[in-house]
Amino acid sequence: MPGTDTATGMPGDTATGLPGDTATGMPGDTATGLPGANFACPPASQPGQARCTIAVNTNVPPVSAPNAPATSIAGLHPSDLTSIYALPSTGVVARVAIVDAYDDPSVEADLAVYRQAFGLGSCTSANGCFSKINQRGESANYPAPSSAWSEEIALDVEMVSAVCPSCSILLVETDSSLMDDLGTGVDTAVGLGARVVSNSYYATEWANERDEDSHYNHPGVAITVSSGDLGRTSYPSASAYVTAVGGTTLSRDGSGWSQSAWKYAGHGCSAYIARPNWQGIAHCNTRAAVDFAVVADPQSGVAMFDAQAGGWLVAGGTSVGAPLVAAAYALSANPQGPAYAYQHRSAFSRLSAAAYDPATGLGTPLGTAGL
Repeated sequence: MPGTDTATGMPGDTATGLPGDTATGMPGDTATGLPGANFACPPASQPGQARCTIAVNTNVPPVSAPNAPATSIAGLHPSDLTSIYALPSTGVVARVAIVDAYDDPSVEADLAVYRQAFGLGSCTSANGCFSKINQRGESANYPAPSSAWSEEIALDVEMVSAVCPSCSILLVETDSSLMDDLGTGVDTAVGLGARVVSNSYYATEWANERDEDSHYNHPGVAITVSSGDLGRTSYPSASAYVTAVGGTTLSRDGSGWSQSAWKYAGHGCSAYIARPNWQGIAHCNTRAAVDFAVVADPQSGVAMFDAQAGGWLVAGGTSVGAPLVAAAYALSANPQGPAYAYQHRSAFSRLSAAAYDPATGLGTPLGTAGL
């Protein structure tokens, strides 16, 4: 925290986690989960390899029925998300690109179930709203399927739909979870005209991470990145060219909602990347790896549908934030980057007394004025 944070996390942390942690988990956790939730993706096995950030709530049993009425579906619904973050409900014609590793063969079918349940209208390849390509831009020759990354992909397309149902979706599936491939996917999305790109993955910082920055340096394009789920800094959220989205815990507060920092969300000072000029209010001498935050705690998570994973689930992780904020950028109709957010701090609700909080950055968005 202020005055005591290190490049690797919070007071008393090491490069691999929080006090008592290992490189793969939190106190009392295993490599696959945290209290009350499981990570879909296993830990990365080498430097420069990313892990998806979805965490599925294990306290809420899946509901297998795809036609379950909305009133029986647990988790935050689209109407909750637009209300919590004061997002406009008017239709915006925009495209949001999503970059993830491996293939989800059932993504379009799962998306149809989600959108029908919440009355969001049709978004299919047939009507041009949804498209899926590989990292070379081909609508064929998709990478190998992955059940773990399929959960991430389902969550990502559904969160974009939840916040911006009128947005079209371009899903870029990369050959692997190596940062080289994922970065190539970002380049491909931008090359095809995307002005907003969502990335729900993170890699533990490594010495040569700046070599990947060229993939995220696209002036005029808003690139959102999850800050990670191990309570420390990660890449590409540490890149100066992205909007790093951290995580909060939500709770009902009378007729509204209150938010606080989710203790597992990635944050901290980068070990390798210099502080950008626009982030002078942060308490780091290097890049602080959170710009602002939205819901991530799976115990106050979002509703999602993935038939392969069991049907209707409640999910969290900072996975939620990258596509949600990407869709909010699209709703702004003039997506900017992180520097713009720091110049418009009044458009965010602070979660601490400080102008910048190490865990939640500027706070949570209030509408699109800061985007």
